[in-house]
Amino acid sequence: MNVATYGPGGRFTMTDRGRSALRQTKDMLRIGPSKMGWNGKHLVVEIDEITAPPQFARVRGTVRLTPSAITDQELPLTEDGAHVWRPFAPIAQIEVDMEAPGWQWAGHGYFDANFGIRSLEEDFSYWTWGRYPTRDGTTCFYDAVRRDGSTLAQAARFDASGDVSDIEPPPRRKIGKSLWQVKRETRGDDASHPKQIMNMLDAPFYSRSVMKTRLDAEDVIGVHEALDLRRFSKPWLKPMIALRVPRRPGWRFDSDQSA
Repeated sequence: MNVATYGPGGRFTMTDRGRSALRQTKDMLRIGPSKMGWNGKHLVVEIDEITAPPQFARVRGTVRLTPSAITDQELPLTEDGAHVWRPFAPIAQIEVDMEAPGWQWAGHGYFDANFGIRSLEEDFSYWTWGRYPTRDGTTCFYDAVRRDGSTLAQAARFDASGDVSDIEPPPRRKIGKSLWQVKRETRGDDASHPKQIMNMLDAPFYSRSVMKTRLDAEDVIGVHEALDLRRFSKPWLKPMIALRVPRRPGWRFDSDQSA
């Protein structure tokens, strides 16, 4: 389970576990010592992890997400449907209660997921994604370049009841490259100048940040991602990923072993 916190004392954990660490039911997913479950009203995530090197610290706590509505929408990212984006709850409230001073807060959030039957680097060269809360709901952009040269340019607006409408994407706007020189761009009104408000996660192939842009004459701040899968597929990068995503193939649910 990937967990990342940002700012002073921020931590990152993403342990790659074997099949024995997985338990799944209709309403619950458990991966080793951590789990998430749906109780009919809330998605409750119980976290018990250890940070990736070079840090070695516990990350424990609970995240509770309450959707304003759950959508039934799916966006195929390839023509054959091999990759799908599923915005379960584009608008939600969250409560965070972690076992560290100052890591307790409540605010605005969302819940989405990607599914696929092939690895991303098989089908994509590059993509960007952005989600921007607005006065009327939230707006999401998905732009991608596929390996065959075709492109995806999707813009959608969600309201608090879960209704979605496709909208005409505003023009692409360039943003400065990340610290690892990953190319970044998002969408914005004519004459708008999107800019990074906060760097959240910076990797050789991936950037996540808080971004400000302007949509329909409204200044909005949201989460932005850029993913360079050409760089991700380079052999020299794999050892670096292995350091940040350690493998723990052995896990027994009846044991008292640590994460």
